[in-house]
Amino acid sequence: MTLRGFHSTFVAYPSSVTTPSTPSTSVHQDSDDSDLVEAMARGDRSALAMLYDRYSTLMYTVARRMLRDPQAAEEVVQDVVIEAWRKADGYSRTRGTVKTWLMMRLRSRTLDRIRSAPSRREVAVEEPRATAAAPADDPALGPDREAVRAALLALPDDQRQVLELAYFRGLSSSEIAAQVGTPVGTVKSRTRAGLEKLRAAMGGDAW
Repeated sequence: MTLRGFHSTFVAYPSSVTTPSTPSTSVHQDSDDSDLVEAMARGDRSALAMLYDRYSTLMYTVARRMLRDPQAAEEVVQDVVIEAWRKADGYSRTRGTVKTWLMMRLRSRTLDRIRSAPSRREVAVEEPRATAAAPADDPALGPDREAVRAALLALPDDQRQVLELAYFRGLSSSEIAAQVGTPVGTVKSRTRAGLEKLRAAMGGDAW
């Protein structure tokens, strides 16, 4: 099922949660993400649809880049959306943004897939950089795509390299160390330094 088809079926008929008999009117297109998730926790399907429209393309692009498999990427996004719907009542705006909440779930599920198929990780060190740009005809990514690309490109080469291998290919610190010929401690230091710079560049919203 495509993302478009999933949107029309799941958002219209989310079987996993019983919705209120009276549809909620507490959210609208200008509602912030946290309000949408809180409405989802009350069973508001319109809030789910709005959140899906805001983040499904970003999640799909990241998952596709990591998995290199369009169908698998769609399946991961579907899984994350269903999980977000079912666990919306567990979200707390005091613990981070909705975007980070979704992207961490996406990364976790994507890495599970990568680790279940080790051959997917056999890539050259420079390859992730060549695919860093999202599809040119993907307007929904907009500022997020450009901000992430700019922040990554601003990093020193060694820090960008370990982040790409860790976050976009799912390699562990020891695997990165073996691949680039660097001690594990150095890999961890570069990862930590790179993440700190990304968070600063993204206003604390790096995932």
